[in-house]
Amino acid sequence: MIALVDYGMGNLRSVEKALARVGGEVRLVRDADGVAAASKVVLPGVGAFGDCMRNLEAQGLTQPLLVALREGKPFLGICLGYQLLFEESEESPGVRGLGFLPGRVVRFPSGPLKVPQIGWNRVAIVRPDCPLFRGISDGRHFYFVHSYYPAPRDASLACGTTAYGPEFASMIWQKNAFACQFHPEKSQSVGLQLLGNFVRL
Repeated sequence: MIALVDYGMGNLRSVEKALARVGGEVRLVRDADGVAAASKVVLPGVGAFGDCMRNLEAQGLTQPLLVALREGKPFLGICLGYQLLFEESEESPGVRGLGFLPGRVVRFPSGPLKVPQIGWNRVAIVRPDCPLFRGISDGRHFYFVHSYYPAPRDASLACGTTAYGPEFASMIWQKNAFACQFHPEKSQSVGLQLLGNFVRL
C-alpha cells in the first residue's frame, strides 16, 4: 500500500489518479498510523513551505515521515514535498524543514526569466542508475511550477538536473529516498513511467 500524505496542501487527486493508473494501491493518510502501515510513502505539496510544515506538525506527521525515511521505506517527495526534506527555505525564514537532507531551499534569482517557472523543461540524467529513471532517456521534458528550488549541500544527491537560469537539482536520490521538483503526475507518459518505476520498487 502506498500512503499518499494528506496534510491539507497538495495536488492529491491528480497524484492519486496517476499512481493508480500505473498499478499503485493508494490510500490517503492523515496520521501517524497511516504512514506506519504503508509500504511506500508519497509526500506531495503545493503552497508555501512554512504553511506546509505547520500543517505536518499539527497533524503529528513530522516524526512518522522521518521514521519512514530512516527505516528504508521507498519515499517520493513531489514539488514542495521535495523541498520539505531540507533544513530551511528562503520562502519561510525561521521555519525548520524536515531536515532529512542537508541544504536549503532558495529562490530563483531576478533576471530575464519569469519567476515562477511554469511549463516544460529538460531533465538531464546525471545518475542513470537511478531506478526511477528506468525506461526514460536523458533530456526528456517534465512539467514544472515553482519559484524556489533546493540547493543540497551534497551535490552527489542529484540524479537529475535542470537549467532555468542556474542549473539546479531537479531530482535527488539517496538510498530509499527519491524527490523531484517537477510534477510527474502532470508530465504525461514520461511522468507515468517514473511513477510506475516507483510503484514497482
